[in-house]
Amino acid sequence: MQHLISVIVPIYNVEKYLSKCVDSIINQTYNNLEIILVDDGSPDNCPKICDEYAKKDDRIKVIHKENGGLSDARNAGMRIATGEYISFIDSDDYISNNFIETLYSAMKAENSDIIECDIVRFEEGTEPYFENGKGEIDSFTTEKALSLLIAENKFHQYVWNKLYKAEFVLNIQFTKGKLNEDEFWTYRIFGQAEKVTKINKPMYFYLQRGGSIMGESFNLRRLDALEAKTERQKYIEANFPKLEKQAKFDLFGTCIFMCQSAMKFMQGKEKKQAKMIIKKCVNGNKLKKDELNMIERRNRFWISFASKSFFLCCKIRSIIGIGF
Repeated sequence: MQHLISVIVPIYNVEKYLSKCVDSIINQTYNNLEIILVDDGSPDNCPKICDEYAKKDDRIKVIHKENGGLSDARNAGMRIATGEYISFIDSDDYISNNFIETLYSAMKAENSDIIECDIVRFEEGTEPYFENGKGEIDSFTTEKALSLLIAENKFHQYVWNKLYKAEFVLNIQFTKGKLNEDEFWTYRIFGQAEKVTKINKPMYFYLQRGGSIMGESFNLRRLDALEAKTERQKYIEANFPKLEKQAKFDLFGTCIFMCQSAMKFMQGKEKKQAKMIIKKCVNGNKLKKDELNMIERRNRFWISFASKSFFLCCKIRSIIGIGF
């Protein structure tokens, strides 16, 4: 028996790319789909395109709503989703025709709760180039999967290159109004799962375009990532104490990266405000001497330096070209 799989597509101002995205979903080798197109108050022809697709394919449901942002659109899709599995696809990306079937089959075989595939990045105006992976499948327990997620090793924060059991997803809403919404959400989903699987097969095609949210120049909104990782730190300390130090080191490293970015790309009051936000995060996550000794030797010097004189360390790293 094929389970019903809900595919949620948040849509805003992407008329140039939308048809390719939706076509890649409706032409999946796995047919038992509920395709939820969420028009997030798009000002272009996307609403009309969505309605036209719904007339052609009875698996498609369309939501028209006022603009509320990416997270709000995903939440709206989840509210009407009835599938036993959930996938999220961004509306300027597309997927291989066997994306759903391959992930679903591997999940069933592994008895896992979440599965992730590899992605292919490509820039606007180019065709994606990739080599087919061998399709190796690795599965991990909750704590190990979270550790790999924190390290961005095998698993990544992206919401969209995965298939989830709905029971692990529908009770956790996306945080509205944040730029790094994936980082507020993914670790909590992993924390609920008993087994998480990775398949070494590139099946999700991620368009990197200048006009997208993540294509914006560095600004204060990018510091949402620090808020997300600070919340993750509290979650890890409360639920997975063995991973506490790993998450803390990662948070501290992100503070260094954000500070260097602010120094390089920001000016005036915004730069000053960014440094205040970063300093508050650093002060709330100070590294102890025994924790510094646990850091890999190749990273220990800079982390130790930053823990003693944070802004001076970031300035020197920027001058000599480390970190970019």
